[in-house]
Amino acid sequence: MSKLRNHVQLIGNVGDVPAITNLESGKKVARFQLATNEHYKNANGEKVQSTDWHTIVAWGKTAEIVEKYTGKGKEVGITGKLKSRTYIAEDGNTRYVTEVIADEILLLGNKS
Repeated sequence: MSKLRNHVQLIGNVGDVPAITNLESGKKVARFQLATNEHYKNANGEKVQSTDWHTIVAWGKTAEIVEKYTGKGKEVGITGKLKSRTYIAEDGNTRYVTEVIADEILLLGNKS
């Protein structure tokens, strides 16, 4: 039941080539943008598509799968949790970031 407290499931398309970082510990981390689309009809009855972009972070074996099997346009399913953090940017301003920390990745479809 504790998994339900902070649980995210997304299906979307990888926005660009994932950035892979090899850490000194030997662990890998992958970061990429995931686009999810929503389709609906507006007040005039016209079909509208809305796209949301999500920052995905994957560690360890999940990062290795991302590195080996995903690329721009690839459709994937992600399960994970939300993580928010802050940092001070070069301009001195505080930035707020919310990311999806991926626990699992499911490879779907073909590359566009």
